[in-house]
Amino acid sequence: MKRSLVNRSAALAVSLVLVATGAALAADRLPGDAVPAAHRGGNSSAYAFGGPGSSGGNAATRAYRDLLDHGSGAKILTAAHRGQWRDAPENSLPAFRAAFGRGAELVETDIQLTKDKVPVLMHDTTVDRTTNGVGAVADLTLDQLEQLRLKEGLGGAQAAVTDERVPTLEEAMLLAKDRGLVNLDKGWSSREVVWDVLTRTGTVRNGLFKSDAPVSEVQDFRAAHPDAVYMHMITDANLGDVGRFGDDQPVAYEVNFDSAQDAVARGPFLDALAKHSRVWSNTMWNGLSDHITDEASLTDPLRGWEALVRGFHTSVFQTDDVAKVESWLRTGEGDPLPRGDVRVQAEDFLPGEGTGYHDNDNANAGGLGMRPGEGVDVSDADGDVRVSWMRGGEWLTYGVDVPRTGTYALAARVSSPYSPAGTYTVSFDGGPMSARVAVRNTTSHNKEVLQPSGVEQRLTAGHHVLRVSLPADAYQNWNLDYVQLSPVRR
Repeated sequence: MKRSLVNRSAALAVSLVLVATGAALAADRLPGDAVPAAHRGGNSSAYAFGGPGSSGGNAATRAYRDLLDHGSGAKILTAAHRGQWRDAPENSLPAFRAAFGRGAELVETDIQLTKDKVPVLMHDTTVDRTTNGVGAVADLTLDQLEQLRLKEGLGGAQAAVTDERVPTLEEAMLLAKDRGLVNLDKGWSSREVVWDVLTRTGTVRNGLFKSDAPVSEVQDFRAAHPDAVYMHMITDANLGDVGRFGDDQPVAYEVNFDSAQDAVARGPFLDALAKHSRVWSNTMWNGLSDHITDEASLTDPLRGWEALVRGFHTSVFQTDDVAKVESWLRTGEGDPLPRGDVRVQAEDFLPGEGTGYHDNDNANAGGLGMRPGEGVDVSDADGDVRVSWMRGGEWLTYGVDVPRTGTYALAARVSSPYSPAGTYTVSFDGGPMSARVAVRNTTSHNKEVLQPSGVEQRLTAGHHVLRVSLPADAYQNWNLDYVQLSPVRR
């Protein structure tokens, strides 16, 4: 069951146009059979999209074999962006373990060199965002880095500090050795140092080099390191690189386009590309694959992951939501509603200032025109339509239809980079307010997490009115995607 699309038509106009464009392109690309059989829902394998992949050997061996397979029945692969940061600090060893444990074949990581030229895992050039320290990685020795501790999730000024430390690339490769592959982002400038780590740890086949460097530079490196696994990054600015590789094509191309009308996203070009290489797509936020994102996919896969498979030959997804991609590959569903649950989208509040809601100002600061005349701040974050700029004293009401009499537990899908992020209470049918529920830091404005509230309510089958209130005396700075009610089974 897909998430509700009620009242979303105006907000998602850009994405819907994109899907229509993608569908038309797909029809142009593969006349008579727009989607290879192994990419259709309901195929004979256990997967709704892609094949089952290689068998035998350990997980890393299978992932390597699958990466080399670009046939029509190839397995669609998942790459965890900065590891599974939803379960552990980004670019940490636990994030690696969690990513492979949730089904990813690859982990994308970022490499920086310390002052003493040791490659470590760090996205930024400084340690400020993701650790309890400050300063440039290049100005710190490995010993100094090892004194720091990583922050939860994506980090940020108010994220909690954990006991995890910054890993070296060597530690990460040894962890991945039997588990899967590693996308070595930001590692091209230090490729010889990285190569030394791979050879020393026996993980040459586990490491995926990538760059958009001149083809001559890439080919010099590949000639000197014939076992290196390499992916090339292309946009409209360098799509001619594909021809320059001649018969010695990279194993994959990371194709980035901010518009589906870009030349690099057009049918004939991608048709040719997919015959000899994997097509790698990034779905973490808008602008990497136009507006085809993880969040759009959760609402409706036809606006997201499925559109990329059907219309753009994508066979590797780099994602911020490994578990959801893996579930979609098996089931064809984006964010399915568990049986018996009730989900209410935040933007589907009842109308009328003072009757259906109260907002502290009468303008929609979110910029979406999907609720004309209403002052609630509805915004779009990379395909996720939600209520934003939540402030003390505001409240929202919702009509809720409950299928069966019973006790229901309430959870809310929220986002905020602040600690504390906010507080809310709920009531049903004009009854008493619940105890206050704390909204926890998700380490990003745009990365939503479903958080249980601890609130349980006995509800009869039928229609109810739910009120979500924000106490005026509490700090409030968070976003609400939806509220979900789940039957309590005792």
